[in-house]
Amino acid sequence: MFSFFKANPAPAANQARIIALMNQKGGVGKTTMAFNLAHAFAHQGKKVLCIDMDPQANFSSLFDIPASDDRKNIHHLLINSVKELKALHTSTFLNDVIIKTDENIDLIPSGQELSGFELTVAGINAPRQLILKKFIEKFELRSQYDVIIIDGPPTLGLLVVNILCATDGVLYPFVPDRFSEQGLKNIQQVVADIAEMEITSTPKNLGYIPNLFDTRRKQASTDLEHIKETLGEATMHEAFTNKVQFGKSLAQRKSVFHFKSNDFKDLQRQFVSMTEAVSKELN
Repeated sequence: MFSFFKANPAPAANQARIIALMNQKGGVGKTTMAFNLAHAFAHQGKKVLCIDMDPQANFSSLFDIPASDDRKNIHHLLINSVKELKALHTSTFLNDVIIKTDENIDLIPSGQELSGFELTVAGINAPRQLILKKFIEKFELRSQYDVIIIDGPPTLGLLVVNILCATDGVLYPFVPDRFSEQGLKNIQQVVADIAEMEITSTPKNLGYIPNLFDTRRKQASTDLEHIKETLGEATMHEAFTNKVQFGKSLAQRKSVFHFKSNDFKDLQRQFVSMTEAVSKELN
């Protein structure tokens, strides 16, 4: 059974809640969940900031932001926020990077440069684990939004540690199989390591999201029940089945809330329900 640690204190009522979606295993629908969760909050009138912390930039791509060698991204902002890296600073400002949509959602995109983040900050004396946290504080992003959603990479490196140190709570999407179960265990070990560092409080566990659940496969049900037993009393959100509606929305780079068809009503309900559960946990 996974251990749980002291969570960050709840932010002030007028400050954004920071939510990250994490799993060390790729292909579990983490970015899809983050994208639709952001739109679920925006659909409720919340002002949302999305931060793409994955060098693959799939989160940015879902917002129809094409990859570009010239586009400044979160990597440049993070490096500029570290005084010891002044020699690497660029003339990049937050307003140069942030992308505003017409749906109450802003985006700070990622880029391939972020893959070199760990090597770039390796020699600094300041706590490397807190660079993202300090960046959010420096630009007072909590006071400008209701919700901040971070999509993390499927790794266990310094980027993941930075996300976990900066966020109030984490949602863990997973596919009900043994490989994904191991990914959950690995990421939970990182949370445990952060707790031992005692440089910041650990994020609250906001629950697990079974995704791509195939109701036709008996083994999928068996694996899900096994994982539930492993997770103990942790919150288990309603499973998302492998619906064609997800594929349709992703192909068009749209959230499930862009569609008026009754075929999407159930998915919309699930994401709204998740926002309500998360808000309750963090308030």
